[in-house]
Amino acid sequence: MADEAELREQMIEAFEGADYPISSPMDLVPALPDGPSTSFESGDFSMTAMELNTKLGGGDFPYDSPEAFVDDVLEQLKDQDQL
Repeated sequence: MADEAELREQMIEAFEGADYPISSPMDLVPALPDGPSTSFESGDFSMTAMELNTKLGGGDFPYDSPEAFVDDVLEQLKDQDQL
C-alpha cells in the first residue's frame, strides 16, 4: 500500500522548482530531476511523471504552488483507485 504522505513529499520536491503559477503540465517538465522519466514510488505504487500526465484529467490550471498542484494530483489518483 502506498504512503500518501511519502508520495506528496516526493512530488512537492520534484515540482517545486517550476515557475509558479503553472498553466499546463509542460510547465513542470524543466523542473523535474529526470524530466518526464522522474518516478514517484511508495509501497506498491510506482509511476513516472509521464504516466501521471496520461492518467490524470486536465487538472484545474493554473496552479499557484507545488502544494496545490500535488494535492490535486493525489485527489485524482485516489478518485481513480490508484492510491
